[in-house]
Amino acid sequence: MSSDHNVDPSSLLINDFVMSFATVNGTGSASANTMIARAILRMGVPIVAKNLFPSNIQGLPTWYEIRVSEQGKRSRRSGINLMVALNPQSFDRDMASVLSGGAFVYDSTKTIPRDRLRSDVHVIGIPMMQLCMQHYEDPRQRLLFKNVLYVGALAQLLNIDLEVLRGVIRDEFASKPKLIDPNLEAMDLGVRYVDEHITTSLPLRVEQRDLVGDRIFISGNDACGLGAVYAGATVAAWYPITPSTSLVSAFEKFANQLRVDEATKEKNFAVIQAEDEISAIGMVLGASWNGARAFTATSGPGISLMSEFLGFSYFAEIPAVLVDVQRVGPSTGMPTRTQQSDVLLCAYASHGDTKHPMLFPADPSEAFGMMGAAFDLAERLQTAIIVMSDLDIGMNDHLCPPLRVPEQPQLDRGKVLSVEQLESMKSFGRYLDVDNDGIGYRTIPALHPHLGSYFTRGSSHDEYARYTEDSAAYVRSMERLLRKWETAKTMVPDAVSYQDKPRSSIGMIFYGSSSDASLEAREMLQSEGLVVDALRVRAFPFTESVVDFIKQHEYVLIVEQNRDAQLRTLLLSECDVEARALLKVLHYDGMPLTAQHVYDGALLALASAGVPLGRTLEV
Repeated sequence: MSSDHNVDPSSLLINDFVMSFATVNGTGSASANTMIARAILRMGVPIVAKNLFPSNIQGLPTWYEIRVSEQGKRSRRSGINLMVALNPQSFDRDMASVLSGGAFVYDSTKTIPRDRLRSDVHVIGIPMMQLCMQHYEDPRQRLLFKNVLYVGALAQLLNIDLEVLRGVIRDEFASKPKLIDPNLEAMDLGVRYVDEHITTSLPLRVEQRDLVGDRIFISGNDACGLGAVYAGATVAAWYPITPSTSLVSAFEKFANQLRVDEATKEKNFAVIQAEDEISAIGMVLGASWNGARAFTATSGPGISLMSEFLGFSYFAEIPAVLVDVQRVGPSTGMPTRTQQSDVLLCAYASHGDTKHPMLFPADPSEAFGMMGAAFDLAERLQTAIIVMSDLDIGMNDHLCPPLRVPEQPQLDRGKVLSVEQLESMKSFGRYLDVDNDGIGYRTIPALHPHLGSYFTRGSSHDEYARYTEDSAAYVRSMERLLRKWETAKTMVPDAVSYQDKPRSSIGMIFYGSSSDASLEAREMLQSEGLVVDALRVRAFPFTESVVDFIKQHEYVLIVEQNRDAQLRTLLLSECDVEARALLKVLHYDGMPLTAQHVYDGALLALASAGVPLGRTLEV
């Protein structure tokens, strides 16, 4: 079935639209959807891809969105221009989500009553399952090849280069060459059906460009796993939890390629699946204390379990790296939805007075680089460093700059005493602050046969690592850790400013996966005459530039993806700034943030604060 609509050339969207694939979790559609995404990329057109899937194994609705953006917009956009509806359960919802004038492609094997279709949408029916039943006898083949059939049909409808798509399919099945020809045949089946039966043109088109350049399409978990390899990590201890599981799998995959001795075939790394998150962080601390670079990856529930060991790392001063791929909480929450809701949990994890440095990557490329920074900082500061990723960054593929690897990477081990240094010292005090930066010198076990040894304990100790309950010694230790915290402010990555000098009395602060939507919303505000300065926070403790930015502006919008404004709370707690100046722009439904939401939230927050919006607030 097809509609009688003819496309008005003036309404044709070229390289600027959003398409969504509504499928069923567990049917093998994910790889088919990414084929379309990669084909568009190979045509030189930038895209943004988001996989919105349920936490059950199979059977529930799932959506894969692709934003095609010749202008290179990097955030999810609200509003669907093309819906490929393959799930009867969500049919009506999917039909309702299409913007007026958009397109709706569905499996017409079963007749759909006309009253469930919209007259303001281009509707195209393709009998996908019927075609597969005619061409394939095996039920499993029918289900799998239906996915590739609609890929071919959609490519023909959107003017996607078929040779490019064939190349994507060949690459997809390069490790299983027997599957290449059957999948190409299924693709051609969809192409032929469109050629022979569909006379309606879609109001959308992909045209060849050269706008991707050297950028790569990679997930944050893959980038972090590879980053850990290049950072010198040799030990990963973990317990599986969505959405961090694929990060350690990526580390193991890349280590098997890069960390195996060519002559002996021995692996120069260890990946250990612990019985729980408590054991995992304990193994990481043990390996780190012993001189290895070790890490774990988890999500919010895992951080909760690891908190006591994080306090041990802080007080005993043992390096460690954690990657928190945040998801929706509290409790089990929504494991396959994204949020930035572990900020306060990670900042002050454990009982007593503790503070943990955090790094906030904005995309996979930065996540790769921050893994190296995290290991260096962990050893320089002798504490746990937490890389704050999230499901959106970690499990979605992003178009981002190439991963930059130094030609001769130098691992910064921090204040580790050598054999010569130990032998030249009169005495060794593990927790002495000889440089007045709060950081003592440490040794690695077995480095020297009898010098440099000390007890590592989580209980109170003096400068020579001797157990004590003397109040004065405890206070000296805690105040030295505060000096180290001040030193950390000079070591962590600085915030990124998006203008040379303040231009407005209004500022906007954002971090991590909120960055792309915030920057696009800023452009939307500026197009209406509202100038907003912008700063992207990349680390905690906050650097001096963050405090300066807040003090330079009368109002600062704090954009974050949680209910309780956790970054704002942290800014108020750690910086000498006024609460009235920090305005909340919050998002916490678990879906990736859109620029429209930030735009609307910014206007509402400014209006509520009494800021006049009828004029440009440029200074």
